[in-house]
Amino acid sequence: MRTALVGTKFAVRAISEGSRKESDKVRCTCTYPGVVTSELANTISDPTARERMISYRKMAIEPDAIGRAIQYAAEQPGEVDVNELVARPLAAQV
Repeated sequence: MRTALVGTKFAVRAISEGSRKESDKVRCTCTYPGVVTSELANTISDPTARERMISYRKMAIEPDAIGRAIQYAAEQPGEVDVNELVARPLAAQV
């Protein structure tokens, strides 16, 4: 499963780069969020994994932060392309 996810993420990045190279009129931003608050941990059935996820998500940022980052990219002038957006919790930078 993990290999499939990594492969899918790489494919999205490759498609995005290809789109940029095919036209100077296409803006494409790949967004890479860090840990974000969500209800994912509540859906994990394995108790150990659930507890680890709950602990991991203590440093999570709110979804609104990702939305504001995407809004920033979208609001740039037409001749500006924000290629990549990485938004992660400050605590995760350690």
